[in-house]
Amino acid sequence: MDPEIAELIGVGPEEESGKPEFTSLFGEGRPAVGAIEDIPPAELPTQESFPQITEFEESPKPFFEDKNYYKSALSGEGEHAQKIHKLLTDFLSAQDPKDKSLYRGKLMAAFWNLAESIAGKIQTSLPLPKQLVLRFGCLLPTLISAEQRSMLSRVIFENRTGEPVYFADEWLKKVASGQITASATDETKLSQRSETQKVISQAEKARGQRDVHFGLVKNKLGEIEVAEASLKDKVSVLLAHDRRGEFDSLPAQYNDTQKAALSEIGNIVRSLFNLDRELARFYRDLESATEQLKDVQEKSASLPAGGVVDDQIAGKEFNSIRQMTKMCVGRQGNHFPILMKQYFRPSIGEMATRENVIVKMAEVEALDPGLFKRTFKGQTNRIVPHTIILPCYGDRGVCWEPFERFNKATSRGRLAIPMFPKDLKTAVVSALADLRWQVEKERAQHYWMEEGLTGKYYQWFSEQKLRGDVKEYFIQDYVLWITKESEGTQKLEREARSVFWRYTPFPEELKDKLKKRGFVYAELAKRDRNRAMSDGY
Repeated sequence: MDPEIAELIGVGPEEESGKPEFTSLFGEGRPAVGAIEDIPPAELPTQESFPQITEFEESPKPFFEDKNYYKSALSGEGEHAQKIHKLLTDFLSAQDPKDKSLYRGKLMAAFWNLAESIAGKIQTSLPLPKQLVLRFGCLLPTLISAEQRSMLSRVIFENRTGEPVYFADEWLKKVASGQITASATDETKLSQRSETQKVISQAEKARGQRDVHFGLVKNKLGEIEVAEASLKDKVSVLLAHDRRGEFDSLPAQYNDTQKAALSEIGNIVRSLFNLDRELARFYRDLESATEQLKDVQEKSASLPAGGVVDDQIAGKEFNSIRQMTKMCVGRQGNHFPILMKQYFRPSIGEMATRENVIVKMAEVEALDPGLFKRTFKGQTNRIVPHTIILPCYGDRGVCWEPFERFNKATSRGRLAIPMFPKDLKTAVVSALADLRWQVEKERAQHYWMEEGLTGKYYQWFSEQKLRGDVKEYFIQDYVLWITKESEGTQKLEREARSVFWRYTPFPEELKDKLKKRGFVYAELAKRDRNRAMSDGY
């Protein structure tokens, strides 16, 4: 065997005389390398903003110091391991470009089969190398440079942020354990899901209904509070009598202001009676929704420990992740799933780590404050979507679904971000643009081509007689809106810019700054003032 190939796959000098046997490399029963304890992120209530990230890396961990890393990654995977070992050896030793291309294609398919096999065991205590195969796509450490290995070993392993941002192995474990519902697919019907997944879906729906009713109660209490404050003010006016000085300062009759207040007091009292009736009805609905949620939770508690009935849940979810990966990479991208040194830059700042993704998302939200706001039946919540970091070389992020099928009110959507993108900010912004479009489209329902953000953009798209997918055009323009127009660099068409200015507006401070930098922004600010003075704004 070629010495370089032998070094890559970890074969010592004494074994170079012949091709190593699979059983010698991956014999069953070998002690498993200890896995890092999985520390699940804390589930925090809805926050007003992302946390301030101060640490982006940690001290290097001995991920790749284990000389048996490759063996441990493949150990216990049966024929999947045998096949990928053979193909990897052939791929690395191939000299002819045609042969290398052939082995490359076969190796890609073999790797996905191996990864799916590992994903199916996600609830067991996986050896660390298997975790890293799912998290980073790192099958053979010597395929990347020492500098890159050092970079990966410095990535913060656990979720210390409390935000719903996950690496692929973390995500699979949460889905398999029933903490998060499986990703929706066209092929997966509710009747085909396991009992656990059905209960999770029922719980999501019940929780969403309860949250909606809770929000309605809060809103109604707010209306009552405003009415009571107004009543208090009017009563204060009513009690402040003028004095008749000529009659020993006796209180005077009601003046015109007091008479008006007296009339308004009657209106407020009648309004409070109506509000109280509505509040009583909302409380009854909230009590009923709370009882339904308790029933589902009790049903969930009766399931086996860990909440897992169907051992194939993780495997099915892995197939969804594979589809997300294809979408992130695109037709013309690099679909090779194994981490290799020539495919990513040795800088942790350019890699989609959890902390880097959160920082980029916070930057976008600062420019588009309504990005994560969702209003349902008068209740507005800030809901950050689940974000899965995929070990791939994609150019852009995607939105898999804007929210849960049975809980549009308060459930999180699902984004996928490539871990090794050409440009990290573009990858994150494109995923958020996709989320923006899908949420607005669902909100408008069958009027999406006529109303709101999607309607106005679609009308402009049609007027321009553009061809292709309107959502793809929107995503490209949203990226320009966030990355260029926010800095005063005019890249959008005039009417497209006006759509974004109105429906995904910058903060007022930035608007005030931009209107001083060019006529087009000053004109848009003038339109804002005109709309504010009209009834239709």
